[in-house]
Amino acid sequence: MRQLFPHAADDVTLRQCYDVPRPRPSNRPWVELCMVTGLDGSTVVDHNSRALSNPTDQELLITLRSLVDVVLVGASTVRKEDYGPPKSPNLRIAVVSRRADFDFTTPLWASGRALLVLPEDAPEVPVPSVRAGRGDIDLAAAVAQLDADVVQAEGGATLNGLLAAADLVDELNLTISPQLNGGDGPRLTVGAPAIARRMRLAHLLEDDGFLFTRYVRAD
Repeated sequence: MRQLFPHAADDVTLRQCYDVPRPRPSNRPWVELCMVTGLDGSTVVDHNSRALSNPTDQELLITLRSLVDVVLVGASTVRKEDYGPPKSPNLRIAVVSRRADFDFTTPLWASGRALLVLPEDAPEVPVPSVRAGRGDIDLAAAVAQLDADVVQAEGGATLNGLLAAADLVDELNLTISPQLNGGDGPRLTVGAPAIARRMRLAHLLEDDGFLFTRYVRAD
């Protein structure tokens, strides 16, 4: 792993580069978005992100999860990526869903380490939940209720779009995979209105042709 920006350095570690201060905004947790895309912007190959990744990218996900309090993820991503209980002992998984139509006997839900983010009028569920909005989730209000200093969002693209629309993205950790994917897979955000939120490049790393970028709010 080598660092290309802000200064050149060989043999850096992921923890060196990503274990940095993330100041909590006054009214909500710091929200970082962790995603991988191909060169043409697709976030999936055959409906999941595994084929885009490599061992360093997988290590990055583990490293980032060790530095946050809550992982925020969309319901369809939980199903497609087969999320299980978090390995970090203090980490919780917050799943964003409108309907909460899950099998609550699966390992993720049986672990007691997962909660649901739901509209206020969603059905009752047998697991902890955070509720905001009626019909649609008020994501800003829901994130503000999370007991966390740092939240890592892990997609999918629809959740990313909701976060962008609500101006909740403080940090983007984007891995660029060195492959063209084609297809009609979703790009980084889906459903967000036209926005012009400027981000500042904090670092750029390279390993085996993969680029590991970290962007933070420019203001």
